[in-house]
Amino acid sequence: MRTATQVIVAGGGPVGLMLAAELRLGGAEVTVLEAEPEPAGQSRAPGVYARTVEVWRQRGILDRFPEHRFGRISHFALLPVGLDLGVFGSPEAVMLLPQALVEKTLSGWAEELGARVLRGHTVEDLEQDSGGVTVTVRDASGETRRLRAGYVVGCDGGRSTVRRLAGFDFPGTSSTTEILLADVAGLPADLPALRGRPFPYVRGEHGWLAMSVVTLSEDRPDLVRIIAGEFGRAPARRPAAPAFDEVRRVVHAIAGIDLSGTTPAWLSSFGNGTRQVTRYRRGRVLLAGDAAHVHPPFGGQGLNMGIQDAVNLGWKLAAEVTGRAPAGLLDSYHDERHPVAARVLLNTRAQDALMRGGPETESLRTVVAELLAVPEANRRMSAEISALGVRYDLGDGPLVGRRVPPAAVVLADGSTRDTLGLLRGAKGVLLNLAGEPAYGKLAARWGERVDVVEAGAPEGELASFSALLVRPDGHVAWSAGRGEPADEAGLEVALSRWFGSHGE
Repeated sequence: MRTATQVIVAGGGPVGLMLAAELRLGGAEVTVLEAEPEPAGQSRAPGVYARTVEVWRQRGILDRFPEHRFGRISHFALLPVGLDLGVFGSPEAVMLLPQALVEKTLSGWAEELGARVLRGHTVEDLEQDSGGVTVTVRDASGETRRLRAGYVVGCDGGRSTVRRLAGFDFPGTSSTTEILLADVAGLPADLPALRGRPFPYVRGEHGWLAMSVVTLSEDRPDLVRIIAGEFGRAPARRPAAPAFDEVRRVVHAIAGIDLSGTTPAWLSSFGNGTRQVTRYRRGRVLLAGDAAHVHPPFGGQGLNMGIQDAVNLGWKLAAEVTGRAPAGLLDSYHDERHPVAARVLLNTRAQDALMRGGPETESLRTVVAELLAVPEANRRMSAEISALGVRYDLGDGPLVGRRVPPAAVVLADGSTRDTLGLLRGAKGVLLNLAGEPAYGKLAARWGERVDVVEAGAPEGELASFSALLVRPDGHVAWSAGRGEPADEAGLEVALSRWFGSHGE
């Protein structure tokens, strides 16, 4: 049996499901293949940062996550100086919710939009040619069939089958240690040893221990997440999770905390290796999330980066398969996202160097902590960890390449809208803030690909602009300053670059 679709997404985790929804918003047919028959219910990531929250606001789905809490403090290498992500003015700097809830919510949204999600389907082989990709899939009953698609995107994690089958180069560093992870019930979250710190951790002679609260739902008790790094521990590639007795021993040795009266809900481990594919695209096969880049979860950046991969790629790939993409649009996915991941790998390697080792690293930790106590240094690292500081190389201008700032704007009918809410349909948006008729008339030639929004000038960061062209992913592609001569030629170049020739 051979079934056709425009895009196959391998992997039904948060990244694959976010991508599927973005593809559907762009009008593409999409089938998601997930090897697990049911959601695992496990939450490697305990939350997301402000940029992901903004993306969910852009698409109008933030309210679908009812069981969450907000915070503003993160960390860098478990130093005693926390990163204050609240300095950017968002009350939602850190959104604390488990990855399992993210997956459940995104799955419902993607299927509501028309994505076909097939669970219990394992990718066994793929062959690509000039016209598409044929994927061999085995379902839960053992039956094998072949699916045909114009493109395949591997969102199937750090041990990606798609990456291996398609022959992507995956260079990097191998793990030199193993770090244990456990979610436990029955442990007080306010242990005396963890009080008075911006991010709860213990660092001692034998290693370091980080802790956080994981909320699964309103009707289930909170779990305490424990991440334990024992100095000198050898790397391990385990066929199964570590034994709880081993976790108990390591936790007690590091922090003197007795886990005897607790119950493990989930046990796992990870290494400190970092790897990244050299290209995010090979012909008609692309990668996103951990399939494209792996790193230790220091700073909690992995899920956020994968979601941003999906949002960057979704509208571009949808334009490609529906025949609306200008030349080079799909390749801009690699050009923009590869440097972002490379930077995250760099800062996680730096954090690893600061976290491991004994007394020999304390002087370095002291110096870096003193630097992070400087407000400007703290702000810069907070922007990097939260991804609010990401800027793509899209051209000149103070906002070009950056994400559009959240701001209230007054529309022509007198109503007030947030800039993020203007992106709900995953289209381009020309935000005409000074009522320049030529801008609106020009952008209208791109029809349904670009929404023209006439609005009064807002206060704050957008007050100095007369117009902005915003891509579907929320990044500014072109801008015009207030009081400057009209730049119709620049706007037309930007519209053509990102949305193709008008009238097509």
